[in-house]
Amino acid sequence: MFDINGWELLLLGVLAIVILGPERLPEYAAKFGRFVRQARAMADRAKQQLQDEMGPEFSDVDWKAYDPRQYDPRKIVRDALASPPDEDYVPSPAVDKPVSTPRGHDPSVPTPWDSEAT
Repeated sequence: MFDINGWELLLLGVLAIVILGPERLPEYAAKFGRFVRQARAMADRAKQQLQDEMGPEFSDVDWKAYDPRQYDPRKIVRDALASPPDEDYVPSPAVDKPVSTPRGHDPSVPTPWDSEAT
């Protein structure tokens, strides 16, 4: 959510001690604790309300099937390379066709060049 690593959290704690001071720090820590508990309770109520509205089908949903991390291109390629080839696949034979030239173009004449076109 906030993407804070350990050092940043430690720095924020030190800054809070310096800015708030030892007198007000316990009061603000208690307020922060109440906020976290209220946020968790609100999230739990929202989850319960969603389950109530969705009905019994909500518990039958396979949420891992909707996980976007399973569509990692590296994993897809690795799995495709590791699997054996299909037995019934027969590549089509290569056909040597002459390259067609546009009408009215003589291959012996060099292609016209316009120096002002670019």
